[in-house]
Amino acid sequence: MRKFLVVLDDSRECLNAMRFAAMRAANTGGGVEILSIIPPEEFNHWLGVGAVMREEARERIEAHYEVFAKWMRDKQGVNPELVIREGEAVEELLAQVREDPDVGVVVLGAGSGKKGPGPLVTALTRAAANLPVPLTIVPGEMSKERLESIT
Repeated sequence: MRKFLVVLDDSRECLNAMRFAAMRAANTGGGVEILSIIPPEEFNHWLGVGAVMREEARERIEAHYEVFAKWMRDKQGVNPELVIREGEAVEELLAQVREDPDVGVVVLGAGSGKKGPGPLVTALTRAAANLPVPLTIVPGEMSKERLESIT
């Protein structure tokens, strides 16, 4: 089954990317894989403190994931899977795509503020020619109604 890989982070635009991935999966018989990446700088502390922080980060991610997973199951009939990786975002996303042959599309949300679309969108669009799967960028300001009409 083809899976839509979507990144779970703390950005506002993540919501539209989640919606798009779930609706496309529901409409095409695909699946959703939700990837959350813990940056390495969160654990540059003493060993014991770093382990506690790592566990707290995983708990936050799992709680955040459950909100999206419940919506996907209840509203779209899609049962997503969660993957948590640690490292640099671009490297880990590309590693996940390479390691999971069922991933067919990467879905990212683009920010609309002064900071631009976001570091992950910027990095992956620069590398788009060498990506092993298509990249879909969902505008963070797109309405739910518009998302529904195009999926």
